[in-house]
Order: sequence, then structure tokens, then C-alpha cells
Amino acid sequence: MLVQLAPGPASQAPLTAPLIDSYGRVHSDLRVSVTDRCNIRCFYCMPEKGAQFTPVRSLLTFEEIFRFVKTAVRLGISKIRLTGGEPLLRPNLPRLIASLLTVDGIRDLALTTNGVLLSDTTESLYSAGLRRLNIHLDTLDRERFRALTRRDDLHRVLAGIDRALAAGFSIKLNAVAIKGLTEADVLPLVRFGRERNIEVRFIEFMPLDAQELWSLDRVLTADRMIEMLSREFGPLTPVPDADPRAPATEYRYVDGYRTGFIASVTRPFCMNCNRLRLTADGKLRYCLFAREETDIKPLLNGSDSSAGIEAAIRSTVWQKWRGHEINRATFVAPQRPMYSIGG
Repeated sequence: MLVQLAPGPASQAPLTAPLIDSYGRVHSDLRVSVTDRCNIRCFYCMPEKGAQFTPVRSLLTFEEIFRFVKTAVRLGISKIRLTGGEPLLRPNLPRLIASLLTVDGIRDLALTTNGVLLSDTTESLYSAGLRRLNIHLDTLDRERFRALTRRDDLHRVLAGIDRALAAGFSIKLNAVAIKGLTEADVLPLVRFGRERNIEVRFIEFMPLDAQELWSLDRVLTADRMIEMLSREFGPLTPVPDADPRAPATEYRYVDGYRTGFIASVTRPFCMNCNRLRLTADGKLRYCLFAREETDIKPLLNGSDSSAGIEAAIRSTVWQKWRGHEINRATFVAPQRPMYSIGG
């Protein structure tokens, strides 16, 4: 179990590459939220009514995002994921994608979406240069989808998946695993993925919900799901050459098909974490569960030099805590819910 320790002083942050924290973790991945708005209302993420959104005028502009990313890439960031909220709600998103792909040093750009608007945007996203999608889908059952998301949009998500596959996108599916609610969806989702050669990744339910409904006994664990899948599809073995810094632990079946598990609760991977998060309103966070964040927006929309942005990034990374403490009595959930941080 990881123990959360106080970070080292920001003044000790190294001034040269790599982008490293006080525990020696090198950071190369950046999640950029382009909006905190969403067109569904998953109960484990947002309240059905009354969600507090950032005023549009306070969102990072595409120019500010581009400037931040370009600076971060100079410090060693090489993988970018665009998130939300629902990023496809952001007008002219393909323009941002095309501009980011001009940045020398970005070796991977991906987008996480709930898929509701994907049918309408597939061609424009592909034309902009995007090739990888993570699509959030917790269930293939219409009634359960409606209960989880408070929307009747399953047919739109499935149509979006088919259209994106036809266009040539590489796709992974993400599903939140909740005990007492989504056990019945584990096997059907994997069958769905196997039929389409799409990897499904199950995410243990985390304490990031706006309504504070999370509890440890509602977590459908990776071990339990592996047991269920092994009985149905045969034994799963860990993929030996998988990237240890990736959030998902990948398992392989005898036929080569893979399933991933993001077991943040029962198997914390904090000491391999290489990720930073930029919120839609310009706050830089070193962890989903961070209690602190750095306001980057004033540095991006003013005349500050890139050196000031670099210093803020390095200082934030250096202050990263060792682990999230979810399994300890001293754990304090972040003030921001998931939709406000960025998935």
C-alpha cells in the first residue's frame, strides 16, 4: 500500500530535462480537458441536475492549449490525450487536433469520448489526423445504460463505434466497474470487443463522483472480473511486455485477445505514474486525486515567457505526492469531481 508523503520543496525541482518529480518518476503523458460540459449524466461522475460548469469565456482557448502543449513537449511530454467532460461538445475541435499534430515531439495523440456524437464527427476527426479513440461504454443493455447515464443514447454510441471502426480508427472501450450494478455487463462487453477486435478496459469505481456515492464495498475489483472472464473465456495471463507506466494492466487470452484493468483502488500504480492533467479552465494537476493545483492560465494568455510556463510545470511535477491513499482512513477526496478535472 502506498503511503502519501509530503512532497519535496518546489525550489528543488531540477531545471533541466527530464520532467521528474521528487520520487524519480519521469513524466511523459498529458491529459488535456477541453470542456467540463457533458451530454450525458453518469451518476458516478455528475449530478443529474445542478452541475457547475466553467463559463465559456474562462475555458482555455485553443491558442492557450497549443502554447502549453508546445512548452510541455519541450520538457519531455510526448503523449497527449484530449478529454472532457465530453470533448466533442467543444466547437471546432478538429482544428485543435490538427494544430497539435504539427508539434514536433508528439508521438501519440488520442481522444476520450462517450461516443454519443461520434457518428456526426468521425470524418472530421479523421481528416484532422486523429487515429486513436477511447470510447466510454459501461453496458450494452439499454435500460441499464439509461439508469447509469440518465440518457437514452446507447444506440448513438453503438452507431458511433461502428462508424469509427469503418473509418479506420484504433479503438479501446472503457467501462467503469461497480459492484451490485455492472457485474452483468462484464462478459457481454468482452464478447462485443472480441467480435470487433476492440480491447475493453475495466476501471474500478473511484471516489471522484460529484454526489459522493462512492464506497469501497461498491468497487467491482479487477481480481473478481479476471475470475469471471477466466471461467467464460479461458485463462488470462499478464502481458509480459506491457508498458509498466500505463494505467491499465493488460491480460491476454490463449487466442491473443487482450483485456485491460485499471485497478486504481485495489492495485494502485502510483509509483509508475507518468501523467499530468490540464483542466479546461487552465489548472495543472499532478494527480486525479490531488488536493492542489497550479493556475496556468495567467501564464498562457499574457506576455509571460515560455520560461515561466516551464518553471510552473516543473514546480507542479516536483510537488507530486507519492500515492493517493484511497485505502487509508486519512484519504480526502478531491474537491473537483471527475467531469471538472478531465477523464
